Amino acid sequence: MSFADGLNALAAKIRDKKGGIETEEATKNAFIMPFISSVLGYDVFDPSEVVPELVADVGVKKGEKIDYAIMQNGAVQILIECKKIGEPLNLAHAAQLFRYFAVTSARIAILTNGQVYQVYTDGDAPNRMDEKPFLVFDLLDLDRTVVPEIQKLSKESFDLDSVVSAAEELKYIGLIKRILANEIKEPSDDWIRYFVARAYDGKATQKVVDQFRGLVDKATAQYIADQVNDRLKSALGDEAGHVESAVRATPAEPVDVEVQRKPVATPDPDIVTTEEELDGFNIVRAIAVSEVAAERIVYRDAKSYFAVLLDDNNRKPVIRLHLNGKSVRFVTTFEDANKTGVRHDIETVVDIYKVADQIRATIRSYNIDSAAPIAVS
Repeated sequence: MSFADGLNALAAKIRDKKGGIETEEATKNAFIMPFISSVLGYDVFDPSEVVPELVADVGVKKGEKIDYAIMQNGAVQILIECKKIGEPLNLAHAAQLFRYFAVTSARIAILTNGQVYQVYTDGDAPNRMDEKPFLVFDLLDLDRTVVPEIQKLSKESFDLDSVVSAAEELKYIGLIKRILANEIKEPSDDWIRYFVARAYDGKATQKVVDQFRGLVDKATAQYIADQVNDRLKSALGDEAGHVESAVRATPAEPVDVEVQRKPVATPDPDIVTTEEELDGFNIVRAIAVSEVAAERIVYRDAKSYFAVLLDDNNRKPVIRLHLNGKSVRFVTTFEDANKTGVRHDIETVVDIYKVADQIRATIRSYNIDSAAPIAVS
């Protein structure tokens, strides 16, 4: 099993089993030990590689235990402190890690609840664990760019110098990305004032800031959509014919078993695929590529809606776009096991980004058994 396969398999297990896990001990057995063994490749039953319940007396603190210590050549390399699945992770939970970090040879510490992992080192002061992690990842929402960094912690690839040297850059990149994500999702007044100062000649009163909030939100969404579309055009070919050949435009049919038995009808000349619908499709595809390969996302246009499907399968609807109404536009997502449609009113195709989480969740529900590989660069 490859490193990416191990991550995918564990993520599928977490999605399937997390609802039934109620204790820290169960979390360790179900999710954290498999991460150490199946993903990182350490033998959890070999005390020369993994020591559970490591005891290292610290000052007046006697008999405290750290959940796991990963060893190499008889020395502690990685400390792991575990919490129950779903429990939030914060510095209060890392108190034991701080203490143990100072009295062992470890330079890597991990705080985890089995789904989210926070990885620390001592970049700010030698032998003192940093207060902020240099790497944070969620196995159910994994940023593919961090996969090589996780792999550096594995038995096969472990390289302490490489991990530590990359830690500072990773820490600040991660922090900046989280700041940007928060500002895009819920813009602060300071963020809005930054744009007001550069785009508005008058005084930046609170009223002006409030007026600009919606403008900044729309401009940001449109800019992201433009960048995504440019990248898709570059990847798929600038000519419309290239894009058309990459997706299939055939009449959509209701999600119905009986319909599946009917032959595919001849394309209806009354069905016209608009530029706006193609823009919407490109946005959906851009959202979907975090879960599956782009070529697996296709569309079928119909008179009443524009359907986006996984694997060109009517039983796997991703979203339906209703963009031809004169005054009302909306999209339909499919968020439960019965694939019941949920309506979301929108103003422009850019608003499709507002249902990105639902799109990804729907694709994961179809793709969970196939465990599509994570691209490791």
